[in-house]
Amino acid sequence: MTEQSKIPLPPEGKARSLFERAEDLFGLEAFAAPPVPEGVAEPAVKRSSRKGPSVAAQPRPFDEVQVAPQAAVPGIEISAAELELAPIPLSGPRHAIDRARLAEQGLILPDGKVTALLEEFRIVKRQLLLSARAARRSDAASRAQRVLVCSPLPGEGKTFCATNLALAIAAEKDSEVLLVDADFAKPSILSTLGLPGGRGLMDALADPTIRAEECVIATDVPGLFVLPAGSTSNSDSEFLASGRTSEVLDRLTQGAPNRIVIFDSPPALAASPAAELAKHVGQALVVARADLTGQSALEDALTLLSACPDIKLLLNAAHFSPSGRRFGTYYGYGE
Repeated sequence: MTEQSKIPLPPEGKARSLFERAEDLFGLEAFAAPPVPEGVAEPAVKRSSRKGPSVAAQPRPFDEVQVAPQAAVPGIEISAAELELAPIPLSGPRHAIDRARLAEQGLILPDGKVTALLEEFRIVKRQLLLSARAARRSDAASRAQRVLVCSPLPGEGKTFCATNLALAIAAEKDSEVLLVDADFAKPSILSTLGLPGGRGLMDALADPTIRAEECVIATDVPGLFVLPAGSTSNSDSEFLASGRTSEVLDRLTQGAPNRIVIFDSPPALAASPAAELAKHVGQALVVARADLTGQSALEDALTLLSACPDIKLLLNAAHFSPSGRRFGTYYGYGE
């Protein structure tokens, strides 16, 4: 056992620690922190701990900046009105629809009597409106308000159905409808309704200086607007496939959640624009004529329109009902 009584002790009052003695032996001055100069401001953490108003409570210039919802900062409130896009009105020239021409073609007459045709399109429009409202809750809200009316081949009644559907929706108390003639090669909506020609959708797609809403024709039927096809082009499919199409179509429903846009497109098996438009709509209504449309043609058309998430079939010119339904007679009117 070591005899510790012989270890020399430092004089009283001058005891040194082990670290101090190691410093004498190895010279640790080089590892010491540099001296702090006088007049240096205290760290921000220390300043915030002082009594008085906190830093967060003091007004700062960037407190006035509006932040988008995905980058919102807690404590900064943004009203929903500030985030909504400004509505784009359809304020084109107003023209009267030729009622006599509607009657000649067997179309629905605005403010006319209740007929079997009107009742049938009431049922069709109700299904489309319910689907549109349900789809608006998804990410594709703008597409939900667009409906493509198409047929596999010419002569199956797609313009007849698109026009009647638009007239039926225009009668809704809380909705309005924009009927777009998207059959650029053989437009017929204007002649069907007795409206004058003018610039239309193709002009807005081809010329960035033309806004589609400025080409819209207002009608004397409350809630019904028409967008002509516009100038004839040999590149209609290419214009529809361009990036400008989404921008143009979005403006047609911007700030108007109750507006339904109906596209009367070319037959799917006769022209390619129908397949391009199917990429921009939430619903497609495929018209099949009971006495004309074949199964293979219908299947091919559905394949071409498969980009649309919701495709419905409408049987046209069917004169037999297994259930014996007779719409229109209940109101005291016949066909």
